[in-house]
Amino acid sequence: MAASSGRAAASSGAKGRRRWLKWIILGPLLAVLLVQLYFFAMVCWWTQFNPSSTSMMRSQLSTLRERNPNAKLEQVWVPYERISNNLKRAVIASEDANFTEHDGVDWEALEKAWERNNKRHKVIGGGSTITQQLAKNLFLSGSRNYLRKGQELVIAYMLETVMSKQRILEIYLNVVEFGRGVFGAEAAARHYYRSSAARLDPAQAARLAVMLPNPRYYDAHRQTNYLSRRTGVIQRRMNAADLP
Repeated sequence: MAASSGRAAASSGAKGRRRWLKWIILGPLLAVLLVQLYFFAMVCWWTQFNPSSTSMMRSQLSTLRERNPNAKLEQVWVPYERISNNLKRAVIASEDANFTEHDGVDWEALEKAWERNNKRHKVIGGGSTITQQLAKNLFLSGSRNYLRKGQELVIAYMLETVMSKQRILEIYLNVVEFGRGVFGAEAAARHYYRSSAARLDPAQAARLAVMLPNPRYYDAHRQTNYLSRRTGVIQRRMNAADLP
């Protein structure tokens, strides 16, 4: 009787351990799946509705308010047709020449970035497309590591699956950072040129596009030689850029 009871207790204990082991394995997988479902739901929502803020905006606002509790971001949403084609072409020429052709990820650019990172033994550049940059801006942090890069790729494919290229570019140009606390084309045009996104000329558009990789630095250092040289290069490439 005692032996039988002992075996039953041992069996029950083994089942309990297996159940815990199952949840230890399945729990994180379930959590990852739920996060992906949340991202996909938000991407679907933004096909019809404009995002009121992004992860990048919230992070920057939090940083600004550490010094000034009343700080606010500069950002005004404008529809695609009210953004100068000059800026659209300049951004594509500078950031993602194959934007209209790839499916969200430019694998050749990623391979080159991987080689550069391996040479430097750290993540210094990601070879990101406009779609990937939008994925990062909407949901992710500015940290550079391969785990975040992997999530960026997943979200980029989500964006390309449910959104048109035009919608992706429209959202990107309205939420991308152009300076300290300055987000979107309209705010950038007002901040730098006292103009509107619709009225940007080729030189102005090219200059804004060149600032994108390091906008806070160029907001504070607007007359660097590199900025001037690179602006000329992008301005010459703009006519070859295909718009969605």
